[in-house]
Amino acid sequence: MKRILIVDDEISVCTLLTRFLSKNGYETQSCTSGTEAMRLLKSQTFDIILCDYHLQDINGKELFEKIQPLYPHIIVIFITGYADVRVAVDLIKNGAYNYLSKPLYPDEILKIIETASRGEGQTPARTAVAEAPKPAAAPEKYAHAEGYVTGESEAARHLFEHVNLVAPTDYSVIIYGETGTGKEALAHLIHNRSNRKNGPFIAIDCGSLSKELAASELFGHEKGAFTGALHAKEGAFEQAEGGTIFLDEIGNLSYEVQVYLLRALQEKSVRRVGSVKTQKVDIRIIVASNENLYENVLHKSFREDLYHRLNEFTLKVPPLRERAKDLPLFVNTFMNDVSRELNKDIPGFSEAVWELLLSYTWPGNIRELKNVIRRACLLTPAGKEVTPKALPLELLNSKTLQFLQQQPAVGTATAAGTEEAQASSLKSAATLGEQKRIMEVLQQVKFNKTKAAEILNIDRKTLYNKLRSMQTKQ
Repeated sequence: MKRILIVDDEISVCTLLTRFLSKNGYETQSCTSGTEAMRLLKSQTFDIILCDYHLQDINGKELFEKIQPLYPHIIVIFITGYADVRVAVDLIKNGAYNYLSKPLYPDEILKIIETASRGEGQTPARTAVAEAPKPAAAPEKYAHAEGYVTGESEAARHLFEHVNLVAPTDYSVIIYGETGTGKEALAHLIHNRSNRKNGPFIAIDCGSLSKELAASELFGHEKGAFTGALHAKEGAFEQAEGGTIFLDEIGNLSYEVQVYLLRALQEKSVRRVGSVKTQKVDIRIIVASNENLYENVLHKSFREDLYHRLNEFTLKVPPLRERAKDLPLFVNTFMNDVSRELNKDIPGFSEAVWELLLSYTWPGNIRELKNVIRRACLLTPAGKEVTPKALPLELLNSKTLQFLQQQPAVGTATAAGTEEAQASSLKSAATLGEQKRIMEVLQQVKFNKTKAAEILNIDRKTLYNKLRSMQTKQ
């Protein structure tokens, strides 16, 4: 049995690679630093080292220069980001066996390690590499995946790397992310890349389940189990047999339903409401939340045993404001989709629109962006560029706030003017002050106009009228 040393400063990557390779017949050991790797090499024997190029205490080149003269028989395979491919090629020229570029694909990992274990040369894909591919080709790997726009930013690449690791397993996954970040789409992507891809994918919004009907929706019920149960019903767990069940906003489930859910996961069986029979189910569970479930555990609103049962692997979907590099990709993808949907040719966006899109904070994330693009394309005539007039108030108001903040304070320098000028100056100052206050409050409540109107002590209609007036004066 070949022994493999995995060196990566991310514990989750070490864990997944260890389990994946152990399952495929390799004996593994892992560590999170170059220093620890050198210590293990002194005390144990390894055939292969699978090493991330970027470690916290040392880079791959420096570590390889230490390993090669002391342990020339060990096969070293590097894991690199796209930017480090040229370095990896240089390492191969100097004696490293091969490299794997992120995101990692289980089949590719296994193929390279199996080839190395047999003592064969480099894989054909790497042998002839004299220099790294051109950087322009990199985004192709990350842009799209089975209908999912993954992105090109570092945050997106990191997320996609972990998706590729966990997807082929049967691990339960918790997906964290703000509203609108695409948690369900990510869950669907995991399902499509798993061994259950030919089975059903059943998505349930736990936020929409009432306490009384949640058990019925999840586990089904028998005829006559409660008032209104005129027919027997199959629950979501039965519908997902052989596939994946996705529970969105799982933190909204009542404590009682959490007990039933835990039992179903532990026993891999469900019992319909009103039935005494249990039925075995074969499902994978993925859940999502925009809250920290562990904090809910500490506040006694979420069962700790259920949390640990679900928390086999965690993914964090970054908000759109933290992945600005991905915005053009999302915008162009959604625009092309909407253009096909509306059968309308929209050549693009004006520079003013791009400026607004890039400066906005996107509190509603990808969902809000998609809705903005749909609205803009609908309001724009065929063959014309999208202009700021086709954008909603929220985006225009972000620019208005910048304009207001740049205005000089109205001081005593105008005091020598006429009474009419003074009155006009006071009125302008009052208007600017009012507009600035409105924008400050809107930003505080993430442009929730109902909450903003309550804070400003005006009705919603008045707030809309003031916003329209501000938009007209831009």
